[in-house]
Amino acid sequence: MRETTDEELMQAVAGGDLEAFNELVLRHQDLAWKLAYRFLGDAIEAEDVAQESFLKILEAAPRYRPTATFRTYFYRILTHLCIDRVRKKQLTSIDDIPEAIDPSLSQDEGLIEKERQDQIHLALDALPPNQKAAMILRHHDGLSYAEISQILGVTPKAVEGLISRAGASLQARLSHLQKK
Repeated sequence: MRETTDEELMQAVAGGDLEAFNELVLRHQDLAWKLAYRFLGDAIEAEDVAQESFLKILEAAPRYRPTATFRTYFYRILTHLCIDRVRKKQLTSIDDIPEAIDPSLSQDEGLIEKERQDQIHLALDALPPNQKAAMILRHHDGLSYAEISQILGVTPKAVEGLISRAGASLQARLSHLQKK
């Protein structure tokens, strides 16, 4: 028996099927939280934005047309909510991001690595929201330029420019971290 696609579930949600909506939430809640967390750097805010994205999907269900994959549609809503949140805050906090530090490192090496990761997160947070979104979607989520362009509502060439400018900015801010 084949699994119902996300697009089919969304069509069912449009018809008022809340079980279909529940299935979409179950399928995508981890992805939503992880993307929001990478973007916002705050677990509680990530949870809020993830929940808000599902509410937006439920509200928009009657207007949903599967012209793109559900995943792209969902990423677009979620990414725009993250961008809006960052624009409202103007500065994203990076409270103790729980990155896994290599347990084989000594305590001193572990502290140095944590400091390095914190500096990387600060540099990423300093990027303009669209550049930050493009970098996260490309390098953390592995999306193609075409998928990112649909999510951000820009051309693939514009995505290339966003990623290029973000990379140059990150490189300039983090050049002191490069191992010699």
